[in-house]
Amino acid sequence: MQTCFIETPLGNAKIVGDNNGIASVSILDTEEELSEVIPESLLECVTQLKAYFKNERKTFNLKLNPEGTAFQKNVWNQLATIPYGKTLSYLQLSKQLGDVKAIRAVANANGKNPLWIIIPCHRVIGSDGSLTGYAGGLHRKQWLLNHESAYKQQSLF
Repeated sequence: MQTCFIETPLGNAKIVGDNNGIASVSILDTEEELSEVIPESLLECVTQLKAYFKNERKTFNLKLNPEGTAFQKNVWNQLATIPYGKTLSYLQLSKQLGDVKAIRAVANANGKNPLWIIIPCHRVIGSDGSLTGYAGGLHRKQWLLNHESAYKQQSLF
C-alpha cells in the first residue's frame, strides 16, 4: 500500500491505496507533512478530490478497495448511491437495505466507512434532520453538506 498526504479545506487528507484501488481516505486532526510526490496509483484520487473541493466534480470515478465485512461493503455500496447535494436518514438507509431493524448496524457500518467523501457517509443524517455522528467530526460533516448544498450563501461583497 502507498500513502500520500494532501491539503484540503477540511485539513490534511491521508490517502492510502495501490493498483488494486483506493483503500482509505480520511481527514486528519494532526498536521502531517504534505506529499511532494504523489504515487502513480493515488494520482487520480488526488486529482478528483481536488476537483471536488473546487466545485468542479460531484461524483467520483475511482477503483476502490476498502477493507470491511460483506455487510459493511453492502452499506457502503448503498451510501455511494446517495446523490450529491442530497441527504438520507439512517432509517431510510436501513429500509433501502431491506431491514428497518438493522438501523444500529447500518449506522455502525456507516461510521466505519474508510473512504470519507468518496463514499459519502456525510450525507446520512438523523430522521429528524439533525446532524448525527461522523468519524471526522460534526464540523466537517456540516462543512461537506454546506459545500454540496444547492443553495450556497452568496457573498454580498
